[in-house]
Amino acid sequence: METIDYYYSTRSSFAYLGAARIAALAAKYGRRLVHKPIILSTTLPPIGAQQFADRPPQRTAYMRRDFQRCAARLGLEVELEPIHHNGPVELPSGIVVAAQHAVRGGAKGDLDALSIAVLAALWRDDRDIADEAVIAELCKAAGFEAAPLIEEAMSPEVQLEIERNNREAIIRGVMGSPTYFLGQENFYGQDRLDFVEEALAAG
Repeated sequence: METIDYYYSTRSSFAYLGAARIAALAAKYGRRLVHKPIILSTTLPPIGAQQFADRPPQRTAYMRRDFQRCAARLGLEVELEPIHHNGPVELPSGIVVAAQHAVRGGAKGDLDALSIAVLAALWRDDRDIADEAVIAELCKAAGFEAAPLIEEAMSPEVQLEIERNNREAIIRGVMGSPTYFLGQENFYGQDRLDFVEEALAAG
């Protein structure tokens, strides 16, 4: 099965806006969505992009407003300033990687649903996605056994895979979150999903 490589931060507001749609497109066109969680504080500096904390307030305010506009158009509920916005990424990113391993090993859980739920927990419900209890609840809702998945998520092997995703993202020219690859073709941003679908439809 052909794939879509999906680079994103599990703390990315715009990844949340596109999460359900990229999963739906993958299903519609018979592609496997390969989840590649990344850490933007690692991937942005090598390509010359500003860290979020270094961006001028005018740009931050515009991005917040743009997020609000996009969410309204998509009919998605959002929390514009979640108190849990900043926090550890090891567990929320690791749980996606661990779930992907589990599915490849024959587990029955829904990887795409889990990824969407992690993003929605933060950007819709303002929940702490670094909290094991929250992640356990999301895992169970997506059909996974939570305890072993959480243990694997925090393992050195899974955390090293996230580091490899970071290096790969830099090499492939990932500009931010979310970024989608069809083969070597790079589409940055949830607002480019129309182009992704055009490319998928063209085969």
